[in-house]
Amino acid sequence: MSLRVAAAAYPAEFLPDWDAYARKLTRWAEEAAQAGAQVLVFPEYASLELVSLLPPELHHDVLGMRPALQALLPAFLDLHAGLAQRLGVWLVAGSYPVACGDPASYPGAGPDAPGERYVNRAYVFGPQGLLGHQDKLLMTRFEAEEWHISPGQGVRVFEGPGVRLGVAICYDSEFPHLARAQAEGGAEVLLVPSFTEGEHGFYRVRVGAQARALENQFYAVHAPLIADAPWTYAIETARGRAACYAPSDTGLPASGVLSERGWDEPGWLIQDLDLARIRALRQGGHVLLWRDRHAALERVTPAQVCGAPQPKEPVGRP
Repeated sequence: MSLRVAAAAYPAEFLPDWDAYARKLTRWAEEAAQAGAQVLVFPEYASLELVSLLPPELHHDVLGMRPALQALLPAFLDLHAGLAQRLGVWLVAGSYPVACGDPASYPGAGPDAPGERYVNRAYVFGPQGLLGHQDKLLMTRFEAEEWHISPGQGVRVFEGPGVRLGVAICYDSEFPHLARAQAEGGAEVLLVPSFTEGEHGFYRVRVGAQARALENQFYAVHAPLIADAPWTYAIETARGRAACYAPSDTGLPASGVLSERGWDEPGWLIQDLDLARIRALRQGGHVLLWRDRHAALERVTPAQVCGAPQPKEPVGRP
């Protein structure tokens, strides 16, 4: 069985009004669907080009923009749900800073205004409508210290077209246990929307996503935000390249890179994923990481420090 995915290297733009945003998103979704893509992935914080629709005094106010963006959220959800239903696709929307309740109930939440807590949320849609969402679970320093975005709770797996899908938002892809929980829930494709300011951040996410593909013997699909947006501090610079990763094994590229676009090159990366290949590798690949995952845990013991000075034995009487 083959799954055709589309990873967006999506450019954030200053938009004059909501209709311009709706036309842009519709054009992008239709292009991927016309290419036969079944699963479309937009990047982390791709929604933040909507900051351009807020009053100018909020464009650089990373705290003030959060409550203001909530007024646009219902239309954002309706637009994505309508596109997924009309085009018959599964779609991961660009993640959105969503207000979701009292921060007092979440230890470690940022110092938001009373009664306000914001998470970085990726909504997932299918032909039947909204399937659910995946919140980012681990915050970067910018999110936690300047933006006061709080961590979400729990990993989810979504039923896609003949395959289960997991979503790891940017930094989350760098932590093995999160993707492992999704793989244990049946995910065979990990969707990785990202927003990284420069090459260092991009490669951290890339290396993390490739490692998750290797460890779990599944595919990872990387969709980066592209931005040169001096009009907003939130996403003023973003770099990356869309790519699809796989474990390095029989019938797949030795590099683990199935395909990729050029640096900072906007557009869709369309890739067919051979699900039968992944399932066969888990049973009979050159290495069997999926089979051996439990054995690896069983062999973990407290680390021994080798080469450290040893206490001298007391010298007894002859």
